Amino acid sequence: MAAFLANIGRGIRKSVSGTSGFFRGSVQELKKVRWPSRQEMVNYTMVVVLTVLVLALFFFVIDQGILQLVRMITK
Repeated sequence: MAAFLANIGRGIRKSVSGTSGFFRGSVQELKKVRWPSRQEMVNYTMVVVLTVLVLALFFFVIDQGILQLVRMITK
């Protein structure tokens, strides 16, 4: 029974040290990141918004075309 409890204790210690090591490593990696400047973030956001708008317009036009085809076929 003592060996069983010792194994559980070792497992818990490994789990805690593994978890703390993960967070320690994560913090170190985040310090290496080159975060974008405000202007870069504005530019990236504009690219995303414009891309979404263009795709939305494209799919709207395609959808309307398919709708007209279905209406012509079902007349």
